[in-house]
Amino acid sequence: MRYNTLGHSDLSVSEICLGTMTFGEQNTEAEGHEQLDYAVAQGVNFIDTAELYAIPPKAETYGETERIIGTWLKARGRRDDVVLASKMAGPGPDWIPHIRGGHSRFNAEQISLALDNSLKRLQTDYVDLYQLHWPERKTNYFGKLGFEADLSEPDLTPVEETLQALAGQVKAGKIRYIGLSNETPWGMMQFLSVAKQLQLPLIVSVQNPYSLLNRTYEIGCAEISYRESVGLLAYSPLGFGVLSGKYVEGSADDNARLNLWPHYARYSNPQAIEATKAYVELARRNGLEPAQMALAFVNSRPFVASNIIGATSMQQLESNIASTELTLSATLLEEIEAIHKQWPNPSP
Repeated sequence: MRYNTLGHSDLSVSEICLGTMTFGEQNTEAEGHEQLDYAVAQGVNFIDTAELYAIPPKAETYGETERIIGTWLKARGRRDDVVLASKMAGPGPDWIPHIRGGHSRFNAEQISLALDNSLKRLQTDYVDLYQLHWPERKTNYFGKLGFEADLSEPDLTPVEETLQALAGQVKAGKIRYIGLSNETPWGMMQFLSVAKQLQLPLIVSVQNPYSLLNRTYEIGCAEISYRESVGLLAYSPLGFGVLSGKYVEGSADDNARLNLWPHYARYSNPQAIEATKAYVELARRNGLEPAQMALAFVNSRPFVASNIIGATSMQQLESNIASTELTLSATLLEEIEAIHKQWPNPSP
């Protein structure tokens, strides 16, 4: 297992991060503990979660993933051996009314409330990385590519106020470092510039989607990662499992995520299907597992600090972690680029 320094922090994180959003929905508590045990034994020291989880979000399972991680931490006594990251949910009155009425704001009161509740579920007194799960403002994230101004946007919490609130939690010892998620280049630079001006904590990471089907991060954000030392924590590197090939090859079982929840169609439009077929065929032609090729591509990008993988079975987990052993040849990378030019970013 290789390790990278996360941004300008002193956190050394494994190239693979264990994503946990299936714990409490597709995976039981015992299965979650089994995944955590195996991942740590393979050198994975980075665990990512969120108050929102399990996925799909609903009141009955709100916070369940953090609770499962908390019982594992208590049972194993491994808190000092892992880098633990969580996220505070943003606003979503139409889909998460069970979280602060759907009207989350990144102010001191709500940050304190959300963080303390997460720490209680996680059974720890601090998180190494605390992230804002998505922006308060209306912008292009969660599959929306183009920006459209919205004059009905409510009053937003000033970035200065948010950073001061987070700084207070850092000073209190409840957070070590801060990060963003589902952010745009403008948002990343706002947090960086205000923090520099006021000598407040700098973001060390951003958790955005990145995969063979969605390389939009390269367009504006990757340069920020490079010049401002903000590591990408790449999520959905397999596009909800699509890049494993199991859907286009017809081998997905009834419990596969997109069979259970077909409305998650971000990676299933006609262009994405054609691109996926091309990537799967390329992997098969080179004697590779499509999922491992897709993950190895993400692992190879210099702006990626850690690749967040998720699994619902131990077989998937073992294969995904083993992607760190695969190095893609220059010829194979050229063929990947050729497919990307034919089907560019079909799943933003």
